[in-house]
Amino acid sequence: MSTRSIGLDDSLYRYLLTVSLREPDLFARLRQATENMPEAGMQISPEQGQFMQLLVKLIGARKTLEIGTFTGYSALAVASVLPEDGKLVACDVSETFTSVGQPFWKEAGVAGKIDLRIGPAVDSLDSLLANGQEASYDFAFIDADKTNYASYYERCLKLVRPGGLIAIDNVLWGGSVVNEDDNSDDTRAIRALNAVLKEDTRVDLSLVPIGDGLTLARKCT
Repeated sequence: MSTRSIGLDDSLYRYLLTVSLREPDLFARLRQATENMPEAGMQISPEQGQFMQLLVKLIGARKTLEIGTFTGYSALAVASVLPEDGKLVACDVSETFTSVGQPFWKEAGVAGKIDLRIGPAVDSLDSLLANGQEASYDFAFIDADKTNYASYYERCLKLVRPGGLIAIDNVLWGGSVVNEDDNSDDTRAIRALNAVLKEDTRVDLSLVPIGDGLTLARKCT
């Protein structure tokens, strides 16, 4: 029994992976293809990918959104557990980063489920709204530029159906959210969104200390 969330040192983290992670070799190879890139820290952890797969299964998701795809690990994870007619609209600004993951999507047989849209995510989300997609998505994952998090959240809230789920990554921002000396634009944006979410009665809320902090916001009916 515990009165607070447990901290994970390296040995306990390795134990967590040993007893729970069921990562396919294909997924591990995509992580390995990313790990030597200067931006490798942008990739989600394997246990977070598995957690998101479980969430997608639990809500029976068919239509999903991703804002920030990077090299495609999270897209691969989510698309692999969608039904055959499932779709993931993946929004990113980089053809270079997303091209790393596309061969792995094809090898996994999920490329046909992923609608990759290159360009500013706000524009992509606005296009979905303009095309009558409001309240039609089951799940959304936000993991892109932090200064636009609030804009992504508001648009996803419109696009996700009542009872649907929005997952927002990096909400603990490596601990910087509690560092009074860190007032960078990214840190201030995350702090501001966290404060808004706490009071947002449109959603049910939980901040899960997995990875760099993952907020789960369920759109109320």
